[in-house]
Amino acid sequence: MSNSARISEIFSSIQGEGYLAGRRQVFIRLDECNLDCRYCDTVYEKNFFCQVETAPGSGTLCALPQPPGVDGLVTLVSEWCSRLPGAHHSISVTGGEPLLQSEALREWLPELRRILPIHLETNGTLPVQLGRVIDSIDYISMDMKLPSTAGCGQELWHEHRRFLEAAVQRQVSVKVVIGQDTSPEEIGQVCAIVAAVERSTPLFLQPLSNAAGGVAIAAERILHLQETAAALLPDVRVIPQMHKMLGAL
Repeated sequence: MSNSARISEIFSSIQGEGYLAGRRQVFIRLDECNLDCRYCDTVYEKNFFCQVETAPGSGTLCALPQPPGVDGLVTLVSEWCSRLPGAHHSISVTGGEPLLQSEALREWLPELRRILPIHLETNGTLPVQLGRVIDSIDYISMDMKLPSTAGCGQELWHEHRRFLEAAVQRQVSVKVVIGQDTSPEEIGQVCAIVAAVERSTPLFLQPLSNAAGGVAIAAERILHLQETAAALLPDVRVIPQMHKMLGAL
């Protein structure tokens, strides 16, 4: 393999967000991101080592040299699945923004997909890069970044629409992080994009989490934003970050 993706963490846990919430997955977290969201709690920097669980679900990490080769990655995931038969639903490729390393993903995703289905978690801004790997992906969880919560310094509606137009080839869902300052107008913009591309796409409203893992938005506000979205789309769900509530990785 000529390309190697830089991976920050590999671990086994419960998916806490979106369409596959509640499913257990092998998480492969890649380095780097093209955005700088206010609420992001992950430090993205190039390290010499990848942190890998010593056993699936142990929560204990050990350091392996970067970048991990595809053969070693396939061996690790295969071993975990053999050790815990039936426990894992899929492999979640997350970040950061995984599609920044699309050339490497194009080489090793087909190998991993022989073991388990592939679930891509993405900020939904890189449609060209998605096109390079979409044939090796089963599920796509795309964010739409709201100015009120993400605060990325720019509106990304055009990029999100182009991404969704490409992503509908697969089982795709849209997630937005909502906070106390999120407006019905922002939710309406999200719904307009979804409706224009594929109205049946599930939309997940994810309440902003506080430092303790609880919800940092009033229930009344959540319900109001859900009412706005539900009047425009047929499948709107509210799910907080379950893994934080469970105290899981």
